[in-house]
Amino acid sequence: MAVAKIASELQNQMNIMANHITIPVIVRHKHDRISAEAVLTRSPVAECKFKLFPAEAVQVTSAEIDELSRQEDVEYIWPDLPVKAWLNTSVPKISAPQVWSRGFKGKGIKLAVIDTGIDDTHPDFAGRIKAMESFVGGTARDDNGHGSHVAGIAAGSGAKSNGKYVGVAPEADLYIAKVLTANGGGSMSGVMAGIEWAVLEQRVQIINLSLGGDSSCDGTDALSVLVDEAVLQAGVVVCVAAGNAGPTSRTIGPPGCARYVITVGASDDSDRIATFSSRGPTADGRIKPDLVLPGVGIVAPQAVGTRLGAVIADGYVAADGTSMATPHAAGVAALMLEANPRLTAEEVKNRMVAATINIGALPNEQGSGRVDALQAYLKAIAETPEPDPEPTPDPDPIPDPTPTPEPAGCLGGMMASILGRK
Repeated sequence: MAVAKIASELQNQMNIMANHITIPVIVRHKHDRISAEAVLTRSPVAECKFKLFPAEAVQVTSAEIDELSRQEDVEYIWPDLPVKAWLNTSVPKISAPQVWSRGFKGKGIKLAVIDTGIDDTHPDFAGRIKAMESFVGGTARDDNGHGSHVAGIAAGSGAKSNGKYVGVAPEADLYIAKVLTANGGGSMSGVMAGIEWAVLEQRVQIINLSLGGDSSCDGTDALSVLVDEAVLQAGVVVCVAAGNAGPTSRTIGPPGCARYVITVGASDDSDRIATFSSRGPTADGRIKPDLVLPGVGIVAPQAVGTRLGAVIADGYVAADGTSMATPHAAGVAALMLEANPRLTAEEVKNRMVAATINIGALPNEQGSGRVDALQAYLKAIAETPEPDPEPTPDPDPIPDPTPTPEPAGCLGGMMASILGRK
């Protein structure tokens, strides 16, 4: 009995402790005016309130989660899950120089890199970093190396290498949100705050997310919902890394499983799917990734004081990953939007998907295939023809002559189709 009593007391103490341990969550409400602070008996301070949908990130206890779940206005309670950077001769491979030769290098296009920050002293970014903000404390300087490498693939000028290592859209403007720390980790809510800064405050046209969570998803997690809202509400093109959990299927995590983003897998210079590239389908059975781009041995800027990948030349390192494939897509989107600013985010995605080369892999490995930037550019500038006007009906139509009997069988059906007969 004494042992049972001690065990019972220990359990009670553990329950008391559990009720004081806070858990990071993201709470979505049905109405803009309500918040978790208003519906809880204790008022936790919201770490971040979102604008693209009515939600906030808060630290709550398990008892408060129960309390929130009983509130009629609370629509979702998501765990504020950890996210991380997706690490693991590409520009000529995708025909980007052929678009440059036509006068398009992404000039004036606003491209946000939501990552580990950027080395703003690197010559490849000189004069084109328009805004920098940190959402993990401190400055937005890159103390990991991942963000600078990613930004360089999308939009590096190649200045330090005398034009050897040039990004896909070397004249695009850069907007940098640091949402991952020096170890490459962060939280969903931090990434979401960086996205809202880029979308609502900086009015960017393209977002690159070379990061994500580990578990397979169906697009209903907080981060995936928010990136879809960025596409649908603000018309922003969002390029997301598929992840590096391949070759197993169903390994695409949030926000790569979002419906309206461009989810990017990785291929190599021989147009083979990289072993590490995450595969679909999503948890709800949709094909992902949408397409693939080079992500093996990609050379791009090295942030000062960091050790990401093998040093190839002064100021440049090589790295592998869907992180490296994704900014290729962001750069191609910048070329497309400069060539045709009227394109919507949906049109950019659809035309990029249509501008792919089938490299012989399964749909849940390659999506539609590997992007060709020249074909994407050509599809971007191709105007959608206006539909033919409806013919004005003849006020006194002449009756058609009695139709000639059609031959029987398949040939008859084919002829009827060709001649427009009923």
